[in-house]
Amino acid sequence: MTDRARLAETFRALHVPGRPLILFNVWDAGSAKAVAAAGAKALATGSWSVAAAHGFDDGEKLPFELALSNLERIVRATDLPVSIDLESGYGTDPAGVGEAIGRAVAAGAVGCNIEDSLPAAGSLRDPADQAARIAAARTAADGSGVRFFVNARTDLFLVTPPDRHDEALADAALERGVRYAAAGADGLFVPGLTDERLIARVTAAAPLPVNVMMSPTAPPPARLAELGVARASHGPGPYRRAMKFLEDAAREAMG
Repeated sequence: MTDRARLAETFRALHVPGRPLILFNVWDAGSAKAVAAAGAKALATGSWSVAAAHGFDDGEKLPFELALSNLERIVRATDLPVSIDLESGYGTDPAGVGEAIGRAVAAGAVGCNIEDSLPAAGSLRDPADQAARIAAARTAADGSGVRFFVNARTDLFLVTPPDRHDEALADAALERGVRYAAAGADGLFVPGLTDERLIARVTAAAPLPVNVMMSPTAPPPARLAELGVARASHGPGPYRRAMKFLEDAAREAMG
C-alpha cells in the first residue's frame, strides 16, 4: 500500500458517527503546520479562506491552478491526510469535474468537498445533475487507486432562511443524500444545519456519515457527538479569527 493510499484509509476511518472528526480548516502551508502542531488528525482546506488568503472572492473565483499549487504546498508541509474544498467541482460538466478530481488526487489530496450550488448564482443544481457530477468524481477517484473520500455537500440550509429550517427541509436534504450516496459519495455535508432536533433527524436517516459546520449557533462538539455527527468542519472561522487577531495586533503595534 502506498503512503497516499494509507492516508486515504486513515482519513476514511476517522468518520465515525458519534465520534466526530474535528476539522479546523486551513488555507495555506503555514496554517496547515500550525493546526497539525495542535494535534489535528487530518487537515482540510476551506474554499472561502483559501480564496481570501490569495486575494479572491469565493465561488470558484480562485484559479484552479492556484488551488492545486496551494494544495501541493500543504501536502508537502504535513504528514496528515489532506482534503480539499473543490467548491462546485471546478467543471462545467461531469467530465470537467472528473478531470478536476483526478488532478486533485495527483496533487496529494485524499478527499474533497463538492457542493450542489452554482458558483455564480448560488442557486441549487438539480439533484440528478449533481448526482452525475458526483458519479464522475467517483469514477475519476477510483481510477487513481486511492480510496478518495468524496464529501457531497448540499447547500439547502444555506440558501433557505433560518426561520424556514424545518423537518421538510431536513427530509429534502436526506433525499439529496440518498441520490448522492447512490452516485458514489462517501459523506454528506450539510452546512447551515444547526438545530439539534434536525441534526438528529438527518444523522438518524442519512445513508452516509454526516458533516456539519461549526458556527456560533451550532451545538458544541460534545453535543454533536451525542447527536450522531461524524465530522465537524470550522469552514472560514479559523481564517477570520486569525485575520482579526492580526488586525488587532497591527493596530496595537501602530498605536
